[in-house]
Amino acid sequence: MDLAKFEENLNKYAQLIVEVGINVQQSHTVVLQISVEQAQLARLITKKAYELKAAEVIVEWSDEEIQKEFLTNAAFDRIQNFPQYKIQQANEWIEKGASRISVISSDPQALADVDSQRVAAYQKAAGKGLINLRKATQSNKVSWTVVAAAGENWAKRVFPELSTDEAVKTLWEEIFKTTRVDRKDPIAAWKEHDEALEKKADTLNQQQFAALHYQAPGTDLTIGLPENHLWEGAGSFNSRGEKFIANMPTEEVFTAPDSQKVNGVIASTKPLSYAGTIISGMKFTFENGKVVDFSAEKGQDVLEQLLETDEGAKYLGEVALVPDPSPISQSGIIFFNTLFDENASNHLALGSAYAFNLQGGTEMDEQELEERGLNSSQTHVDFMVGSNQMSIDGIKKDGTVIPVFRNGDWA
Repeated sequence: MDLAKFEENLNKYAQLIVEVGINVQQSHTVVLQISVEQAQLARLITKKAYELKAAEVIVEWSDEEIQKEFLTNAAFDRIQNFPQYKIQQANEWIEKGASRISVISSDPQALADVDSQRVAAYQKAAGKGLINLRKATQSNKVSWTVVAAAGENWAKRVFPELSTDEAVKTLWEEIFKTTRVDRKDPIAAWKEHDEALEKKADTLNQQQFAALHYQAPGTDLTIGLPENHLWEGAGSFNSRGEKFIANMPTEEVFTAPDSQKVNGVIASTKPLSYAGTIISGMKFTFENGKVVDFSAEKGQDVLEQLLETDEGAKYLGEVALVPDPSPISQSGIIFFNTLFDENASNHLALGSAYAFNLQGGTEMDEQELEERGLNSSQTHVDFMVGSNQMSIDGIKKDGTVIPVFRNGDWA
């Protein structure tokens, strides 16, 4: 690895995260959630945030080995009950309007050897305990961004044929490429990309389809869309009117489905890393919005636990369109990481919907959102369904059918 070039790119990456990702302004509180393995990046992000006059930067460290030990060996009542101090801490972040940076870098199979029921119990407890933070995030009350860093175990999972050092180097190169850090001016490149996705979202918003019909090998699914739904691209605005980019990289435009109007069958096209385990070969049957049958070639027990999180986990909360010619798809790399793999493929999400995907939704309470078709849940898990064989039709209220995708690309 060219150390000088790497440090230059890592410096540009940190600047991009704070300036474009969460758009740090004077007096902001910044919460950084990151692995101890990524201390160099954490220090850079902290430095850059303070240079932009952040009031404070709170760093929440994680370690996948310690988390595995906890989930394997801790008393079950400690796994089942999310600590009150962590709930209070999250509520304090909300009160401060804290901007949140989540840096993901862990092994996608870090918890594969842990009893799936113990992992599911923790996921359920954490989801319930942090429900206020999820609601604030999914209604864009605060700025938030999810980015990646090349952890050793993750890098070896993606590039098993390479040595650890080479795998980490190669994964960092892909991260820099997909986040446009390798460009001369990454910030200008993101502005251009954001504008392109916004134009695509505007086109779909003008159509106001009543439903989308998906067809591909193993897939024949119709997804209803609520009245006054809103498609979004890369950029979003928080309650202070400040723009931020929630996912870096991103190639999608997305909206919320009508959770009660999903019917048919659909097959996944890429593996899903969830709860430290890989799930692959998933198939779902939906009736009136609900998953009534499902299977997975690998990770069936973990998928079952996911669907049992709560009643809302059996319904869809997001519909996202990504053309197969997107750069991440054309790389041919399976990242085993939803942040990347979802940007190589059309995808759907089980669980909660984003309130901002409905006109006026951020000002509605949970009941009002549900009455308009938006799903509510403690979880939100994307899974990939797109391929170069997928076609999607938009169906208007009057029954008119308009091609949206053909052979995996915009029609």
